[in-house]
Amino acid sequence: MKIYAKDIMVTDFETIESNAPAEKAIQMILHGRTRETGDKTSSLMVHDNVKMFVGIITMADILYHLRPDFLNYGISGEEVDWTGQFELALKQIKGKTVNEIMSSNIVGASADEHLMVILDRMVKNKYQRLPVLKNGRLIGVVYISDVYYHLFS
Repeated sequence: MKIYAKDIMVTDFETIESNAPAEKAIQMILHGRTRETGDKTSSLMVHDNVKMFVGIITMADILYHLRPDFLNYGISGEEVDWTGQFELALKQIKGKTVNEIMSSNIVGASADEHLMVILDRMVKNKYQRLPVLKNGRLIGVVYISDVYYHLFS
């Protein structure tokens, strides 16, 4: 079976500029599109001001940064008085930019990589999406749900 990234990658994906407000990313994901597979947008591909790919912002990234910083220091949160904490955290995350909360150490793929190589990379690393790059520019995205859909439908 000769199937490559270019055969299954999505070329109509949502993007956002790295210096955009986090609030814009939150709203774009909240009101994102639904792909042919039935999967709804849960991430945005991030580019800089000259359209070079620089990272991905996901629901998980946003939710991680919504948590108060003290939870990163081994405090369980069970003994905390949470009164007003959520509102404060929400205000703080909305004041950030995309590049402050995105994942930037991203592994990509090339359009001519075989599907099994991509699948192996995604499964081993628990990636839900893999950007397809050409000369540092994003040309497509391979979603694990689309790989599954393509292989089994």
